[in-house]
Amino acid sequence: MPGAYPQLIQLDQKKPLSAVIKEVCDGWNLPGPENYALQYADGVRTYITESNRLDIKNGCILRLTKAPGRCADDLFKGIQSSDAGVRCDSLKELASVSTDVTFAQEFISRDGHLLLVKIVEDSKESNVIMTHTLTGFMELMDHGIVSWENLSSVFIKKIASFVNAKPTDASIQQVSLDILESMVLSSHSLFLQVKQEVTMERLIAHLQVTNQQIQTKAMALLMALLQTAGDSDRQEKPALYLAYSQKLCILLQNIIHSSGSVQDEMAHYLYVLQSVTLNHLEPRMRTPLDCYSQEQRDILHNLRQAAFETESENSLSHERRRSLCAKEFKKLGFSNNSNPGQDLVRTPPGLLALDTMYYFSARYPDAYSRFVLENSSREDKHECPFARSSIQLTLILCEILRIGEPPSETGSDYHPIFFSQDRLMDELFCVCIQLLNKTWKEMRATQEDFDKVMQVVREQITRTLSSKPTSLELFKNKVNALNYSEILKLRQTERLHQEETLAPPVLELKERLKPELLELIRQQRLNRLCQGTMFRKISSRRRQDKLWYCRLSPNHKMLHYGDVEEDTENPPIETLQEKIPVADIKGLLTGKDCPHMKENKGKQNKVNDTLRVSKIPFITDVSLFCLWTDGLSVLLGREMSSESMRSELEILLSMEIKLRLLDLENVPIPECAPVVPKPPSNYNFCYDFSQTEQ
Repeated sequence: MPGAYPQLIQLDQKKPLSAVIKEVCDGWNLPGPENYALQYADGVRTYITESNRLDIKNGCILRLTKAPGRCADDLFKGIQSSDAGVRCDSLKELASVSTDVTFAQEFISRDGHLLLVKIVEDSKESNVIMTHTLTGFMELMDHGIVSWENLSSVFIKKIASFVNAKPTDASIQQVSLDILESMVLSSHSLFLQVKQEVTMERLIAHLQVTNQQIQTKAMALLMALLQTAGDSDRQEKPALYLAYSQKLCILLQNIIHSSGSVQDEMAHYLYVLQSVTLNHLEPRMRTPLDCYSQEQRDILHNLRQAAFETESENSLSHERRRSLCAKEFKKLGFSNNSNPGQDLVRTPPGLLALDTMYYFSARYPDAYSRFVLENSSREDKHECPFARSSIQLTLILCEILRIGEPPSETGSDYHPIFFSQDRLMDELFCVCIQLLNKTWKEMRATQEDFDKVMQVVREQITRTLSSKPTSLELFKNKVNALNYSEILKLRQTERLHQEETLAPPVLELKERLKPELLELIRQQRLNRLCQGTMFRKISSRRRQDKLWYCRLSPNHKMLHYGDVEEDTENPPIETLQEKIPVADIKGLLTGKDCPHMKENKGKQNKVNDTLRVSKIPFITDVSLFCLWTDGLSVLLGREMSSESMRSELEILLSMEIKLRLLDLENVPIPECAPVVPKPPSNYNFCYDFSQTEQ
């Protein structure tokens, strides 16, 4: 208790709480224990009651204070005092203690909340007192003891007037926005009243101020209005979206591009706004195409006519016109060319796919015609079907933007690009369908590769959106720079990071293992040269009708070779009459550097020992070529440089690393080694075993 020496008590949970309080009061010689109660001293000062007393832990610091009933009486009287200072202090204290449900029940039982309502309706108090009054009222109502619907229309209009008024006291407006949000979320009738009283212009104005708390509370009220609209207000929602979409750029400039980072609460409301607005597309996404709808059939035929310049169809017979349409719908990429509407029966994406295709053809006619004509003229099975790709791409965008999913209560993953475009879905589709065509060509895809291409396009879009582009132009530049080869590189890098093969300690371990593994490869190459290989002998007329065999002596000092018959297998080294001392080999030439690759007609080349060996590169088997060039390089004391050697080294390193890291599975490898501590100043703590114990 403030001003008294603290007591250390053994709390008996079996005793009634009133008996415990009496013992504490007796310890300080305080009369009237019924006027006192216990609270937690740290954090939120919650009253301890019989229902929550079991939450008390060993070591808790409790505070003896006025009982909630006595506190409620004192504050109720203080609020009605004629002294403005007493009223202000009482309301300030009320705002603090109203967070406790026990006190709130006592204060509301005395109709204290109605007293606060009257203060607001009269509006005779100063801004400071009004702020404390509204804060205390909000804390009391948060407990759900009293229904929001019991509030008068006068009170609601007065709170709305605080919000609609020109900026005066930010604290009053902040609490007023909070109260209105709770009203909207509590009942539909209050939603209708608040929607009528609060103007959209004032909410937009609050979003343009520099006070982040005001911005956040205004966004919270706006989201409550959007989300609480019932079925009867569905037709009014698009108008609400339209009115707000014209101000999105202002919102983007003042909130997302502000000097400070977007707060978590504001990020959540931006996410909710994005989700609620995009979900306006859900009905179209869930609606299949109606083959009996003349309007929808006309849109399909407009897509066909925009892509192909055909002769007047009226002059054609019915059968001829029908055949021409089916042919052109097939070129357009529809699977069911006789009845293309069947391709759009699947939901999702339903009619939304038709909307995006039509928007692309009308908004960017040149790009649309180029896409369709470029692919319809191909006959090498590499054509990209526009309609099939568009339907699948629309579905992918719906999944990425989570159209049709209700907003999460904790979500905060919004896309800044959303606030720079009135028609984000349509514009994203226009960029991504051209990206799809570009990726299709980069992958040299066929119809069998359709799913693979769509996976890559999904990854391109997802990775680009994760970088939070703030405009459509920035998104377009980034997503086009992320081509197929870049995707492959990123996948490889991520796989290596996942396997922790790029961690600095692992890379260092690799470097230490390399010499040992390279020596293993050298020995394997020399052993294979000792086994020998049969080659085709190339004459001056480029005939390959004779065979010769070459092998390395066991002591690695001689290369033995000679002519052999075709059915000879692994001839003994003694049967190979010719030989070249390894010490006499001056060099190893491959490819165009070999003299016998140069056609010198009329001149007889003098073939020395080095050039005879250089005929080995005529091997058509790549693995044999790598084997012999590596082996000869080892004999000459050079580094091996073949692709085969690099591949085998990488495989061996990967296997060795995985074996050595088996014991470290699921153990994170640090970027750098732990710091070795400095040696101690003395070693007196060491035990000397050399001394004979007595």
